[in-house]
Amino acid sequence: MLPKLQLVKRQTPSKAMLYLSPLLAIILTLIASILLFLIMGVSPLAALHAFFIEPISSIYGLSELGVKATPLVLIGVALSLGFRAGVWNIGAEGQLILGGIFGGATALFFYEKTGFYIIPLILIMGILGGMLWAAIVALLRTRFNANEILTSLMLSYVAALLLNYLVHGALRDPDGMNFPESRLFSDSALLPIILEDTRLHIGALIALLVVVLGWGLLSRTLLGYQIKVIGDAPAAGKHAGFSQSRIIWITLLMSGGIAGLAGAIEVTGPIGQLLPNISPGYGFTAIIVAYVGRLHPVGALLAGLLLALSYLGGETAQIELKLPVAVTGVFQGLLLFFLLASDVLIQYRLQSTPATPVVKPLPAAKEGGTS
Repeated sequence: MLPKLQLVKRQTPSKAMLYLSPLLAIILTLIASILLFLIMGVSPLAALHAFFIEPISSIYGLSELGVKATPLVLIGVALSLGFRAGVWNIGAEGQLILGGIFGGATALFFYEKTGFYIIPLILIMGILGGMLWAAIVALLRTRFNANEILTSLMLSYVAALLLNYLVHGALRDPDGMNFPESRLFSDSALLPIILEDTRLHIGALIALLVVVLGWGLLSRTLLGYQIKVIGDAPAAGKHAGFSQSRIIWITLLMSGGIAGLAGAIEVTGPIGQLLPNISPGYGFTAIIVAYVGRLHPVGALLAGLLLALSYLGGETAQIELKLPVAVTGVFQGLLLFFLLASDVLIQYRLQSTPATPVVKPLPAAKEGGTS
């Protein structure tokens, strides 16, 4: 019989492999992508060039990388803070949408006004919108012990429906021929461009600032220490007097606020109005960003650039090679799969055990044997 394979926990997982596993996952994803392109009848070299070289071969392409990476980096940092505390906020997409709604409604309210205060107010309202949506999840978790994975995920769909309702109703452009979209925001409500003749806006600098603040929070503050202790050893954190409910509230409000900020930046940056769909799934892709970045703000910056490149590469491959846009999702899914598989093998090792032979019972002796 064949030997059985089982996972056995390693006594001392390799710390080096913990940080090298994202690189290993990227290499395995590229190999799998090459096989996928061959199956689809597309030259792997042409496809890889379209995905990873062509989009950043010009200044404009690099600026578009910054535009795409901004929400991914912001939300990646936001989710990293929660995940480090063991708070699994899967609903950043909904929090982004609420931030877009609050920020967009503020921009429309000041449609005919000008002033330096408008953009800061829009961003603040976006943060409040995301925090409000995350507060529902925190309340359900701490008051009723509801699973935050399910509640945050379901609220994302509620947020999408709310946005769709508003752009068909109260926030619809009165001069828009009944199209489901708001007015184009006035110039005073649009983020300033930081690179001429591109769409790269000041939101990219805000994302870098959030990365620095996130790194400082985790590595230089008592709150960051509490977040890591509660996430790694809840019993030890409780023994030390750290409140798990407090950490749940703080991390959810922080992650929701940053996701809401990303939403406000999106609608006042590259979009410039409210539409039925203001995100191609940044909130869900940012989960991959957080894990590829090893739940560290600086790692989230690098991972956000990589995943942003996958979005740009997917669009380029769709135009030049006629590949379906779903290839981008396949690439992102493969990356997450190989990363999780690598993490499992870092924490566990495969061990074969010999199969136990089946021993048939001896037949029962007959009564009254022969003499």
